[in-house]
Amino acid sequence: MKRVLVLLLPFTFILATFLLSCQSEAEIEYKRYFIQGRNIYQAQCKNCHAENGEGLGELFPPLKAASYLKKNKNQLACIIQNGLKGTISVNGKTYNAQMSAQTQMAPIEIAEVITYVTNSFGNQQGLYEVEKVNADLKNCR
Repeated sequence: MKRVLVLLLPFTFILATFLLSCQSEAEIEYKRYFIQGRNIYQAQCKNCHAENGEGLGELFPPLKAASYLKKNKNQLACIIQNGLKGTISVNGKTYNAQMSAQTQMAPIEIAEVITYVTNSFGNQQGLYEVEKVNADLKNCR
């Protein structure tokens, strides 16, 4: 009996470790969007919004802990694809620089960068799926 327990203990440990390390499909999807979004951000967004999301002084608004992202979540896809003109208020500060349109970005890339931005720099908003981007893009003003 003791011998069986000695043999079962390592097997049980390995099995428990394997089961605890498994991720759900939703977790894997979120991580894929997030990582791809980080790559897009590094290539397309960080020059204006900075590596750490703090923005560029008085010119470009921060993304760091920005309530603007949460309040305007349904417009983010439109802002990325079509750019933004006019005055906006972010974290109590006014910005009036023009954001250029990113018309070359596919909806999946927009979803990925939104997922990254809205879950980085002190933001926590979860996965932003490509289906949501497609729906939001249909409602651009």
